[in-house]
Amino acid sequence: MAEFLLKTSWFIPFYGLIGAVLTLPWSINLIRRTGPRPAAYFNLFMTSLACLHGSVALPATWGMVPQQLTFEWLSFADLDLSLVLEISSLNMGALTLVTAMSLLTQLYALGYLEKEWSLARFFGLMGFFEAALSGIALSDSLLLTYGLLEMLTLSTYLLVGFWYAQPLVVTAARDAFLTKRVGDVILLMGLVTLATYSPGLTFSEIGQWAATVELPPLTATLLGLALIAGPIGKCAQFPLHLWLDEAMEAPNPASLMRNSVVVGSGAYVLIKLQPVFALSPWVSDTLIAVGALTAIGASLVAIAQIDIKRTLSHSTSAYLGLVFVAVGLEHVDIALLLLLTHAVAKSLLFMSAGSIIFTTSNQDITEMGGLWSRMPATTVAFIVGSLGLLSLFPLGMFWTLRHWLSGMWSNPDGLILLLMAVNCLSGVNLLRVFRLVFLGEIQAKTRRIPEIGWAMALPMVSLTIITLLMPLMLERWQLLLSMTSPVVERDGLQYWGLLLIVLASALGVAIAAALPLSRTLSRPIRRSTRFLQDLLAYDFYIDRVYRVTVVWMVNTCSQVAAWIDLYVVDGIVNAVGLATILSGQGLKYSASGQSQLYVVTIMVGVGVLLVVITGGTNLLDSLQRVLQLWHGNPVP
Repeated sequence: MAEFLLKTSWFIPFYGLIGAVLTLPWSINLIRRTGPRPAAYFNLFMTSLACLHGSVALPATWGMVPQQLTFEWLSFADLDLSLVLEISSLNMGALTLVTAMSLLTQLYALGYLEKEWSLARFFGLMGFFEAALSGIALSDSLLLTYGLLEMLTLSTYLLVGFWYAQPLVVTAARDAFLTKRVGDVILLMGLVTLATYSPGLTFSEIGQWAATVELPPLTATLLGLALIAGPIGKCAQFPLHLWLDEAMEAPNPASLMRNSVVVGSGAYVLIKLQPVFALSPWVSDTLIAVGALTAIGASLVAIAQIDIKRTLSHSTSAYLGLVFVAVGLEHVDIALLLLLTHAVAKSLLFMSAGSIIFTTSNQDITEMGGLWSRMPATTVAFIVGSLGLLSLFPLGMFWTLRHWLSGMWSNPDGLILLLMAVNCLSGVNLLRVFRLVFLGEIQAKTRRIPEIGWAMALPMVSLTIITLLMPLMLERWQLLLSMTSPVVERDGLQYWGLLLIVLASALGVAIAAALPLSRTLSRPIRRSTRFLQDLLAYDFYIDRVYRVTVVWMVNTCSQVAAWIDLYVVDGIVNAVGLATILSGQGLKYSASGQSQLYVVTIMVGVGVLLVVITGGTNLLDSLQRVLQLWHGNPVP
């Protein structure tokens, strides 16, 4: 049975697509009498089949040589565009993670959106979402992956704009779509360029080609920079990071998937293309610089947010920045571990945040308080998710960073400082949110708040257990060193590096515990402190910088192009047309019907034409030639 499911694992992405199609009668209001919930049940059933199929097939891949399934799409002359899937432990593990997270998210959404009139449309979009993510997990073709990323961008646009009656939601969906398109267009340029150099577009062929090819430094640099543009947009990295904050206008279940698995899909493609980035040290340095800048900047910005979803979304950009740093350092195994541990912990945090939003109908953390006694399961979920995100013993991120500093890789000394800064700032942010939401006095909007129902509690408690068991799961899957193996020193990285990172996380928690948090004064009184808060809260005013630079430049170029089109291009065409009309109007009065006049007109026209052709030769010579032609004499 397991062997059969493994051979048919290529069909798993179609489960979500079938579920999306089955919801159409309810999504387009062909069926109204039953309400929208049957559509949700159909989609849940298909996602359950996908998760079960992948979970049974995954153990059969351990120790198995990767197998490829090729589907010819277009083959003409020397052009071969084939769609290739790879069945391996890595791909099946990623696929199982996607389907499991999608199943938990849809169960959670069943309770979160129980009163939503367009529930069927949401589940249809989630099925489309799941199909694209599952296809990316199995894809071994850059061409197929690019197409699936475009499907993901479309579904992101539709989910962010789910409540399209609100103007702010429409703006957020548009900005998210256009920001991703910037990276996707540049990625397409890199794909076309890579197709001219590489013998094929499968990740396997690209890796083998990159291991032996010698490209000119400029070519390798430009190719690598083009290929990282797409993942920068998908992973919300600087400078294409503003969309993730605006995308929080979507329903929380969609935000949950976006901040855990969807952003990870861009990083997954980045990991697959790592051999190409290694061709140019400039590209590797760019990955490290972009990742480090985003990790520090996003961690600082998260501290100044008062929207509970935005505090967590900026944290997503920060941890994906660490993935970029790992890829730039050629630590592919660490990048995969970071994606896995972050996805599970961040999903749990968003489930906890969604439970709070659902019960309070509020997202402002300064208007909450005292929820720990009224929502114990949600409180435990937030605590476990926070510990899973920080490098605190004994949860998954601790063992991931321990593996990173084990001495198996050549790590720069600045890596410890970066990890210390991110963990310290994350500790400050998460404990700040915890204190404002769960501790302190009960506020007006949290006075009569119950715990969530079973439909939301079941996936949240399940994910809490999974987060607690993550270290054991990583060791069972042999993704980590043995938990008893020592941390060795190598290349200046001392064995106490991990201890410093743990202490940095504890320091962040201690700072947040000591900070005075005033609910009534959400903005400081002192001007200097207020300036710092606004600088961080508005993301270093990067959107305004874009408005006065990039947006101004695009608008100016558009206005200049419009002026040229209106007054130069259209002006020439209109002038020719006007001259034709006027000349025709004038000539109609000279038409007498006599053939002699027509002949004279033709001769004059031919004479003028000859003057033009001969470059202004004497008019008499031109007329003489006309007469010679008229009498049939050869022209010398």
